Amino acid sequence: MSASRHRAALFGALSLLSMAAIAPVSAYEVVEVEHGGTVTGKVTLEGQPMPTSQGFNLVTFPDPEYCGRISNGSGWRLLHDFSIDQMGGLKDVVVSLEGIEKGRPFDLSVPRVEARDCRFQPFVTVVRNGHAVEVVNMDPVMHDIQAYETSLQLGPRVLFNSPLPMNAHHKRGDLHATHRHMPGPSMLEPVNLHKGRKLFVMQCGFHAYMLSWGLAVSNPYYAITDGSGSYTIENVPPGSYRMVAWHPYIGTMSEEIVVVKADGKVEVHFSMKAPAGRRTSHQVVENPRFGLEALGHPLHIEPLVQLQH
Repeated sequence: MSASRHRAALFGALSLLSMAAIAPVSAYEVVEVEHGGTVTGKVTLEGQPMPTSQGFNLVTFPDPEYCGRISNGSGWRLLHDFSIDQMGGLKDVVVSLEGIEKGRPFDLSVPRVEARDCRFQPFVTVVRNGHAVEVVNMDPVMHDIQAYETSLQLGPRVLFNSPLPMNAHHKRGDLHATHRHMPGPSMLEPVNLHKGRKLFVMQCGFHAYMLSWGLAVSNPYYAITDGSGSYTIENVPPGSYRMVAWHPYIGTMSEEIVVVKADGKVEVHFSMKAPAGRRTSHQVVENPRFGLEALGHPLHIEPLVQLQH
């Protein structure tokens, strides 16, 4: 079977699984929205000090030279789990309207996460219970996909754990190579959430700094904030709804009731509080015992793609 036919068959099988998973539930109804309104605004992060990025010593993980193409120049890979602009705008916040039972159709495309330069992109996405997620590898190194569903009340539960083979199209060994090539074979997996869990998290078992988060949604009225913290939700049926903003390292910290009028536009701004105190053990530490010389052979980690700060 060709790769394209195999991919189509796999999508079809997952679609049938998705339909079976959601059939018994009174689902969201797609209708034509007349005189829909728009909700727009901005999410900011407040508090001092602002969160520092998580730091991972590259010599303690596989593929330090390749993955070090993005690093701080001293052998550390940073995970920017908080992306904030100069005005405090917070990126990667899912802003959603709850209580909408019918309206515009969902985007039926499968959420796609790329492994690129040992980083999952996007960092935050949305998922739907019973539907699929796609993961592709652009790197010439192997990744191990560990996916979980989780909640504060119930804790994590494994959804799937699958190897993601290295990309054969990439010029292996050439640290200056770009990603102008075909993606690796797609890995498609269903996301079946249990007992009301709404959080989906994916991590590489080889490279712990590779993380991607997803929030399960029940209707298509959501947006993910851009680099300035801004968002827009369009074609909203007139009505009164509960509105929430969620960030993977803060949780649902902001919510309020928003009234959307016919053909109207309403601005809703959220201010999320930065977490205080030490929130992670993954921090950059100047410790010669774990420097580049720890492996006992010459190692050159150069941030050829991005010098992190």
